[in-house]
Amino acid sequence: MALDVERVREIAERVASSSGLEIVEIEFLGGGKARMLRVFLDKASAGTDPLAGVTHEDCANFSREFGTILDVEDVMPGSYTLEVSSPGLDRRLIKAADFTRFTGSRLKLTTWQPVDNNRHFEGRLESFKDGHLTLDLSVASHKSRKKMGAAAGEKIEIEFANVEKANLVPEI
Repeated sequence: MALDVERVREIAERVASSSGLEIVEIEFLGGGKARMLRVFLDKASAGTDPLAGVTHEDCANFSREFGTILDVEDVMPGSYTLEVSSPGLDRRLIKAADFTRFTGSRLKLTTWQPVDNNRHFEGRLESFKDGHLTLDLSVASHKSRKKMGAAAGEKIEIEFANVEKANLVPEI
């Protein structure tokens, strides 16, 4: 029996939503006897405060319920390790909704294609509208601004489709 990735995602979404959680990301790693299913959770109500996110108890409860369903329905044939955790303070932003939710937050991002002769940016996500995000580069560290060639107060617009990777930069 082959792994049904969509079925795994559907079960994860159902279990998470019943507990007021959201699935941030699901990763399938390894092969053979060293397979791992990694699930990153967050609280749907956490807003833009990454410190108000998922607890250890949330992860344990989700893991117990989700793992039981996977095993009973034999969705993950063979042996595997299930790892459930929060996305962390430097969480990845993947979906358009992530960029809307974390507007006002600092982030680092890499683009597929260069924008103003650069692919690496750090700044505050000022807005996300119509598939474009605006970054205020003035909040980047001096080292990052120098690397990006950014002047103080500079803003840059990047198409969402051009974002290869984006992560929050913790501000504690």
